[in-house]
Amino acid sequence: MPTELVERTEWGPEFDRKAYGERLVKVLRGYGVDVVAMAGFGTVVPDLPAAFPGRVLNSHPSLLPAFKGWHAVRDALDHGVKVTGTTIHIATAEVDEGPILAQETVEVLPDDTEETLHERIKQVERRLYPATIRRFLEERT
Repeated sequence: MPTELVERTEWGPEFDRKAYGERLVKVLRGYGVDVVAMAGFGTVVPDLPAAFPGRVLNSHPSLLPAFKGWHAVRDALDHGVKVTGTTIHIATAEVDEGPILAQETVEVLPDDTEETLHERIKQVERRLYPATIRRFLEERT
């Protein structure tokens, strides 16, 4: 499988999200990509869902619509929930919105830290995400 790094080199206010999104879309289209699967991407790129409408999948470490954003696991712990989980959804220009394709719960243990809980969520995600991608692709044919 061909690979190409579209590196994000800026993380502060100087980051040009529009230019980065244009570069990313150009690379993906250059490879003839039809469906995009993001995991741990950590960069909101509004041009991506616009370029591949309904075909950008994303994983998120919470049971959306709860705990949107980058600190979902920390937020779940801070709120004292007993159950959280992972969501696979269609990405839209709005952060952690879009139709939910799959979810699975993960129990929050009394001694959980952000790191231990996030690792258990990732273990579920590593199984759920590929299965959801497979189902999504099968349903498109």
